[in-house]
Amino acid sequence: MKIALMDSGIGLLAATAAVRRLRPDADLVLSLDPDGMPWGPRTPADLTRRALAVAEAAAVHRPDALIVGCNTATVHALTALRARHEPDLPVVGTVPAIKPAAAGGGPLAIWATPATTGSPYQSDLIKRFAAGVTATEVPCWGLAEAVERADDTAIDEAVAAAAALTPDDVTTVVLGCTHYELVADRIRAAVPSPGPQPLALHGSAGAVAAQALRRLGEQPAPDAPATGTLTVLLSGRPGTLPEAALTYPEGGLLQAAVPARTAQ
Repeated sequence: MKIALMDSGIGLLAATAAVRRLRPDADLVLSLDPDGMPWGPRTPADLTRRALAVAEAAAVHRPDALIVGCNTATVHALTALRARHEPDLPVVGTVPAIKPAAAGGGPLAIWATPATTGSPYQSDLIKRFAAGVTATEVPCWGLAEAVERADDTAIDEAVAAAAALTPDDVTTVVLGCTHYELVADRIRAAVPSPGPQPLALHGSAGAVAAQALRRLGEQPAPDAPATGTLTVLLSGRPGTLPEAALTYPEGGLLQAAVPARTAQ
């Protein structure tokens, strides 16, 4: 089994690590776009063009499924990606975990990029899945970019700024950008819980990995032999994991599980 994941940068690490944990025997293809990142400030049409190119680079390696490991790309490019590749190649998008977060009650905050915050897409998710729950949209200026660079000072500053915009009574935070899952511990530490229970964080990585397996009719097999290979593409070129990726546990897991293989 071969599963590809795509994003402009290392935001796909959380979902990649989740796939690796569920199926250590799966071959992984990571298709990044360092030449075009960040995708967030791009127009929807330009972002879609970049996403299609990154997906095409991954498709050359004939994966069995493709995960769009980016919330912003899912918002703007998922329809085009599915039109291009399905049904031959199942495409799984990444949706903010608003539904499970709202099921736990509230109040909740949705941390997302400024481009996603207030977007019709996210507003629709709130209306559909968080009706009756107090939900605050929090724009996280510069956080994804800081995580991408593994810039500790900038990460702390961006987290603190977003925490200051988060109401004091919030019990749950939705991580509405895949980059944020890489610094979940810092977010939890920055947002005080109003009660005795620790702050609840809801990311999408685990659900996305599980959905990809379901689309393939496969089951989790975490005890399978760790024989899966790792292929990295950088704007279509053979490469290796960016150095910043290795500063996060998720990147370390991928590096340690099996020697990275250069794309052929």
